[in-house]
Amino acid sequence: MNQTPEVPARSDTGTLLQVRGLKKYFPVHGGWLRGVQQQVRAVDGVSFELDSGRTLGLVGESGCGKSTLGRAILNLQSPTAGDVLLDGLPLAGLSRQALVARRKDMQIIFQDPFASLSPRRTVAQIVREPLDVHRIGNTRERRQRVEELLEVVGLRSNALNRYPHEFSGGQRQRIGIARALALNPRFIVADEPVSALDVSVQSQVLNLVTMLQAELGIAFLFISHDLAVIRHISDEVAVMYLGRFVEHATADKIFSSPKHPYTRALLSSIPVPDPTSKSPRPVLEGDVPSPMSPPAGCPFHPRCPVATDRCKTEVPKLREAQPGTEHEVACHLAT
Repeated sequence: MNQTPEVPARSDTGTLLQVRGLKKYFPVHGGWLRGVQQQVRAVDGVSFELDSGRTLGLVGESGCGKSTLGRAILNLQSPTAGDVLLDGLPLAGLSRQALVARRKDMQIIFQDPFASLSPRRTVAQIVREPLDVHRIGNTRERRQRVEELLEVVGLRSNALNRYPHEFSGGQRQRIGIARALALNPRFIVADEPVSALDVSVQSQVLNLVTMLQAELGIAFLFISHDLAVIRHISDEVAVMYLGRFVEHATADKIFSSPKHPYTRALLSSIPVPDPTSKSPRPVLEGDVPSPMSPPAGCPFHPRCPVATDRCKTEVPKLREAQPGTEHEVACHLAT
């Protein structure tokens, strides 16, 4: 059997995940022969590294490619181009058997805790499924492992033979977390795991994720549009717009000194708990352009209040705003 969640924090440190120039395009077919007419550029050249035991928060408006990026990293959707390396070993080109073996180290927590759980299976069957697929332990050991996982996520053993519809939203998400932890993964994509939950339940799930990370040393890609959640849970933050990173830095730097106009607009949308506050706040106008026909130059320039002629023709590269700061921004005007 694999080690249980009660073990001390893992000692492995350093770079766990490397993503290099990752792209995911979806073909759009049309015409009499149903040929490829266009490409939806959902993820368009994303690169980053993530260390063990750290959380990268990923933010951006709906439709900017956050969920597609997470699924492409896990190879749930095959990337169009680019490389994903886990522990320095590429995932591309692996045989089906080899990829299944690597999935022990990579798991996902889905956004909708009801849709992601089979209504025809009991909690015991749902949480035990990864152990069955990977043939870990015998029947008694698997049941013991399931009971341990339910205890870790705060559910009682009497939940074993119940079905998902018998639980609240927060409890269902805990079941999803237990399933993701079954194989002791080293990297988890958490795709909007608390967006469908009440605020009080959100805090319980976030505290659970933080506790599990501290104990197990798991690296998280935490996807959310809620900036308060991202600030609470993330070590680093990446801001995504139209399939690309436009800013990437530590959480402290992003929230205290944002460099990109898009990041500043997102942060200005956070409610201020002061009815007397009348400080001017930048308003983000318009909608995200279609990923089938992105604008020339900087993809944000049609909505940017400070765009210049250069922004309309030249795509800015993700670079350090100032050398040595490790604060990356894709903007011609950022310093």
